[in-house]
Amino acid sequence: MSYTLRGRLESRFAALALPLAAACLVAAALGEWWPVGLAAAMLAVAVGIDLVYHPLLRYQPGWAALPLGLLELGVVMAVVLGYGTQAPLVVALGLFAAAWVCAQLLGHALLPFWRLSYAEDGGELGRRGGALAAAAVAAPLAAAGGLWYAHLPPVVHLAAGVHQGPLVIDRREKLVGDAGAVVRGGIVVAHKNVEISHVTVVGGVNGITVDGMRGVVLDHVTVIRPQLDGIHVRGQAITIKHCNVDMRGVPYGQGIDISYNMDTGETMVSHCTVVGGQEGIVTHSSSAMLEHNRVERTTMRGISMTEMSMGGVMHNTVRDAKGIGILCGDHSMCMIDRNDVAGTRVDTVGGDRERAGYGLVVEFGADADLGRNDLIDNPATLGVFVGSLVHWQH
Repeated sequence: MSYTLRGRLESRFAALALPLAAACLVAAALGEWWPVGLAAAMLAVAVGIDLVYHPLLRYQPGWAALPLGLLELGVVMAVVLGYGTQAPLVVALGLFAAAWVCAQLLGHALLPFWRLSYAEDGGELGRRGGALAAAAVAAPLAAAGGLWYAHLPPVVHLAAGVHQGPLVIDRREKLVGDAGAVVRGGIVVAHKNVEISHVTVVGGVNGITVDGMRGVVLDHVTVIRPQLDGIHVRGQAITIKHCNVDMRGVPYGQGIDISYNMDTGETMVSHCTVVGGQEGIVTHSSSAMLEHNRVERTTMRGISMTEMSMGGVMHNTVRDAKGIGILCGDHSMCMIDRNDVAGTRVDTVGGDRERAGYGLVVEFGADADLGRNDLIDNPATLGVFVGSLVHWQH
């Protein structure tokens, strides 16, 4: 069939109307927005690819539907993965397949029957048909947007001054601290999809605790001298950015401890500064990306990815760590690149040769891909122990 550009777009809108409406209904039923994101990605890719097809495929034979559909599926999946849309693979493939089947039924049977001049008009649906197709796409997107806006979390402002904690957040909200807002005694996040920003936390068992709550974002938070961990994360992937954690005088705590969330997505820790404590940033059995952070004056290790963790340690600065600057350990899989580690101190207590002031240690069955790390200004540079593997990236 020889499509006009308008005919391609109108036929495409007609084919996507039903899958898009279904995605919006699923999103409303689940209270999740990934179905809408998935459908929007399909729509955006479809329009973009039709703009490319138009000058290249003036005539599109029927047999081309399958290879072109596979190509389009690949582009949609690349967009979905690139934007981090958390869509189950089976659902994503099912929605795309439904849209493809709708397109074939409409293009080969229903639209030619409804509009006898469909083929001669290059796939155009006429003034009324085109308007209906556009409305069928716009209406569910508008409804989804309205529902999203209605469900935005309330913004709660924490006034300047000291607030006695522990502060428990048990509803979806965005907590924003005014200048000088301080919580004494810790914050416990007890609800999903909570965002905390511009708040200082002093003391507490842990400064900020996130246990099993997904969709949490910590942005521009400061934590000062808790009893154990500065930021304590368990069981879910979260986002931590632009934080400051002061663990000086806390002998047994970790600055940021992320544990046991391997199956919940990737935790991001970026642009944070941690001073003091046993370990600055540590992951246990987690998927994480640790990048553009600064860790100083730790007493055990600067940054650790251990206990079968997986992820990246990239563009970090570690200074004055005792024993080990960066560790990839215990069957973890680590990408370690563009880190600057200097001034690591030798730990003579216990006679552990791994703690001889190494800038980087890979130990106990770990597998590390190493890029260009600056490990020069340390008593020892790289240590590989107990059945571990190292791969050099060029």
